[in-house]
Amino acid sequence: MTDKQRLYLFDTTLRDGQQTPGIDFSVEEKISIAKMLDEFGFDYVEGGYPGANPTDTAFFSETRTRNASFVAFGMTKRAGVSASNDPGLAGLIHAAGDAVCLVAKSWDYHVRVALGCSNEENLESISESVRAVSDAGKEAMVDCEHFFDGYKANRDYAVACAKAAHDAGARWIVLCDTNGGTQPSEIGEIVSALIEAGIPGDQLGIHAHNDTGQAVANSLAAVEAGVRQIQGTLNGIGERCGNANLITLVATLALKPVFADRFKTGIGREKLEGLTRLSHAFDELLNRSPAAQSPYVGAFSFATKAGIHASALLKDPQTYEHVPPESVGNFRKVMVSDQGGKSNFVNALRQRGIEVARNDPKLDRLIALVKEREATGYAYEGADASFELLALRTLGRVPDYFKVTSFRVMVERRFDAMGNLRTVSEAVVKLEVDGVETMSVAEGHGPVNALDIALRKDLGVYQSEISDLELVDYKVRILNGGTEAVTRVLIESGDGTGARWWTVGVSDNIIDASFQALMDSITFKLMKNRELAGRVAAE
Repeated sequence: MTDKQRLYLFDTTLRDGQQTPGIDFSVEEKISIAKMLDEFGFDYVEGGYPGANPTDTAFFSETRTRNASFVAFGMTKRAGVSASNDPGLAGLIHAAGDAVCLVAKSWDYHVRVALGCSNEENLESISESVRAVSDAGKEAMVDCEHFFDGYKANRDYAVACAKAAHDAGARWIVLCDTNGGTQPSEIGEIVSALIEAGIPGDQLGIHAHNDTGQAVANSLAAVEAGVRQIQGTLNGIGERCGNANLITLVATLALKPVFADRFKTGIGREKLEGLTRLSHAFDELLNRSPAAQSPYVGAFSFATKAGIHASALLKDPQTYEHVPPESVGNFRKVMVSDQGGKSNFVNALRQRGIEVARNDPKLDRLIALVKEREATGYAYEGADASFELLALRTLGRVPDYFKVTSFRVMVERRFDAMGNLRTVSEAVVKLEVDGVETMSVAEGHGPVNALDIALRKDLGVYQSEISDLELVDYKVRILNGGTEAVTRVLIESGDGTGARWWTVGVSDNIIDASFQALMDSITFKLMKNRELAGRVAAE
């Protein structure tokens, strides 16, 4: 077998990804993310635009990677100014790092409107800037901005821009689908035509945006056509609809034979098994919940709840899994719902270390209970921890750690001493823990927060065990219309181990539904601490 061709993975999370609305990395966050990317095995880490803002300038005060090439991003020199006299270009060259990625216009419309110079002056700026970077001993690459739209508007000029970068000595000429509207078939045709025009594929890269949901597909189409560098971001973040998702691309390139048999990257199988952890760690840093249906790494990526599917999975996982979940550090998940038969429940319980015979009456009781509860609004496929507790309670395996004898929540709208109108929430919870009665009172930002604080304020002998417990996410869904509607509350909790789990409560009273989910969360945490629960739900 011939040697596999090398593909180079270029991460632009810290630069293009920072264009995402609501994301604004600090220097410390950039340092942490750069370390994550470097250790995982990406070839290039683009850190930002030194000189454009104080954060990026401080970040480029020193090289932030050990293995990956550390890349500064910025503009080519201005028209009418020599490369040696352009302060912006000088800032890129003198910034810490191994490489410089120069963004250049390759659509004549943008040259005329945005730059206000001639086509020839733009070509000269590309050539001279690349030479200046190379002469400084750094790897030069050029992002041909709007390349595909420019190619369709004026083929000869777009090709001339790419050739100017190539002839000046650029290591990579990156073709950018900046507006994100190009289709995979167009990508393949245009890349092939550019290679035929004289630019080798092993010097071409692809930078795809996701405005039609095809950034990953466009990147793979470019690889098929000959490019050998792929740019993207962690979890596909980026302006508008985002960039090509490197998490998805890494797994596809490594696990799908159409690519894995022909290409290799710098990420081996051992690193690949940390893909889910990398994706989730990045979301944690962004303070957001991981998308459950993300390819390969989502909580539902290898989940099924249909009875016939679960039965087939028990016989052979390959029947409904396109790759082994453990290959990317994820795990199989058979979910329970009113659609599920015994196979779902048996497998779901077995995954949690709970063995129940198919002819056990308690299994029939559990199935009936789940179906009855889901008919009233519960959703256990989205609340693994609550399902596990329900199963263990049905089997008589949940200790009585604490008992809530009563709770009360008050909401008062009043003027404070300064004359400002305030809404204050106060909760009172009466508990019995290990035979000792306690009463906790707390104020909070809303009734649910007050109730949460009061409930966890004094658990007696168990108080120290929940010190690292936190409410990560809170979701409310109204199940029917009107102010008297039945409400479903889903709560995501986490602890110091990095584990997360979901619990559910349903009631025609939103406070009562929230309280059910909160109590399940604490009980689950106490059982998890004793390794009595959480083998799947808390992973």
